[in-house]
Amino acid sequence: MQIHANYKEILDGKTTDIYFERTEEILKNEKKNPKVTAEVWAKKLPPDYKWAIFTGLSELIELFKGKDIEIKALGEGSVFFEREPVLTIKGKYLDFAKFETPLLGYICQASGISTRAARCRITAGSRTILSFGARRMHPSITPIIDRYAYLGGVDGVSAVLSAEKLKLKPKGTIPHAVILILGDTLKAGIAYHKTISKEIPRTILVDTFGDEKTESLRLAQKLKNNLDSIRIDTPSSRRGDLPAIVRETREELNNRGFTDVGIFVSGGLDEYSLKDLNPYCVGYGIGTSLSNAPTINFSLDIVEIEGKPLTKKGKVSGEKEIMECERCGNRTIVFSRDIKKRCKCGNEMKVLTKKTMEKGKIIEEVKEMNEIRDRVIRQLRFLDV
Repeated sequence: MQIHANYKEILDGKTTDIYFERTEEILKNEKKNPKVTAEVWAKKLPPDYKWAIFTGLSELIELFKGKDIEIKALGEGSVFFEREPVLTIKGKYLDFAKFETPLLGYICQASGISTRAARCRITAGSRTILSFGARRMHPSITPIIDRYAYLGGVDGVSAVLSAEKLKLKPKGTIPHAVILILGDTLKAGIAYHKTISKEIPRTILVDTFGDEKTESLRLAQKLKNNLDSIRIDTPSSRRGDLPAIVRETREELNNRGFTDVGIFVSGGLDEYSLKDLNPYCVGYGIGTSLSNAPTINFSLDIVEIEGKPLTKKGKVSGEKEIMECERCGNRTIVFSRDIKKRCKCGNEMKVLTKKTMEKGKIIEEVKEMNEIRDRVIRQLRFLDV
């Protein structure tokens, strides 16, 4: 039985929370449908997060095509901070009320995955990162997980459908199953080299039966220049000190002259664990920490009704903008009526949010996937974890 929501059901507002249907019923009965301004923002980011990456806009705006709605937003792939309004919606309330649930769902999960990927990208530096997270979540959202991990900075994905949709070549190694069935790591390595296209890098698991460094040397001595790298995916119950295992393997390979054989590590990795592995590794496969990344808890709040500032307690009424100084990088939030503002350094500040949709028509096209990813990578040069 397939129970996932199809796209038509999302567009029809069927994935909304029930209280929005009740809200529609009440307001229609009261003949109330004012024009409102609503802002989307995150009061708090996940613990230890100083910043986040805004993604999901390209899916979100599809909800409002053909409706009399205006949307202003940060560019997809932009860095943002706590309490910054990343998205502003203007229109008759009943034209978008039932879409609050899916629109938040689009950007909360997307931004969470992209942010975790970006944090891993910073820690990994120039080393390869592959998204191995497909097996940790419902298969119907596999391409979603991999798209937003890619936008956040990973270099490739392992799932076949994700790669197809992202116009990438899927990347990966071999599972332990091959080695178990063939009965030996070296036999599996030889079979891999004999069977798989020469265009595919030869990266072989070395932790199935024996010591990682011993198995690595067996492969390197037999395959020689045909071995690109080895992968260490040692179970947590047998790891002990993983960086020490990786270091020993690296040193033994170097001592035997196999300095060009890279080490690729996977299994339970995140932006913190990469730091101790970086000196010895050429790349990582990261799964659960990407697919199960903390969502960014955006909320949507009405801040104006019929042009007059009004919101609930604990929030700040009135339409606002994010502004930034191009000279010194200072950011601030100002009311739209105070849009002309100079930085404390004397330079004029610019508004970061741009009108993306007007009267249900997209007027600021969302960038192509690789352009969004490039934007993320450029910004990461100035950020840390």
